[in-house]
Amino acid sequence: MARNMVQFQKGLSMVEFLKNYGTEEACRKSVFQLRWPNGFQCPKCGNSTCCELKSRKVFQCHRCHHQTSLTARTIFDRTKLPLSTWFLAIFLLTQSKTGMSALALARHLGVQYNTAWLLKQKLMQTMRERDDSKPLTGPVQVDDAYWGGEHRGGKRGRGADGKTPFVAAVACSADGRPLAMRMTPVAGFRKHPWGLVSCISR
Repeated sequence: MARNMVQFQKGLSMVEFLKNYGTEEACRKSVFQLRWPNGFQCPKCGNSTCCELKSRKVFQCHRCHHQTSLTARTIFDRTKLPLSTWFLAIFLLTQSKTGMSALALARHLGVQYNTAWLLKQKLMQTMRERDDSKPLTGPVQVDDAYWGGEHRGGKRGRGADGKTPFVAAVACSADGRPLAMRMTPVAGFRKHPWGLVSCISR
């Protein structure tokens, strides 16, 4: 039997993650490269030369002397957590197939529950905004789906208590490989006498 291409797609192992992002310096270098892929550029005057003030961890422009932090205007702006903690949270949330609770995240990161909850909300919102900015293109397959855990003694299968109905849309390549997915929650589904299924908007 052929393997499912989605289930067996190559991911990032914990060993690889720690090798690439296991230190604060490695995380800072990664953020710098993502923010200024062509080298530093002053946000005020556009100059490309600067010096780094180690005591305050900011970059100072050689021309206008404007100071900017590495994390300014990013999701990490004004954070008190190390970037290595943020990167580990991103790894854990994106690699978990069934999701991760804020409590479990707090235990893995060694932070308070409220800190983990806020961190998770920020990351989830950022991922949602990124997905919303990139609509699905090409051939798109659409189907209904349900999300939720099982409850002992309760109804099983589609429409069971505690399950949230979704419309799932998957963009595919020309040869049928899944490329991107979008899931939109709805109030429920209605089956028509002639066999069609329509969704009920929230």
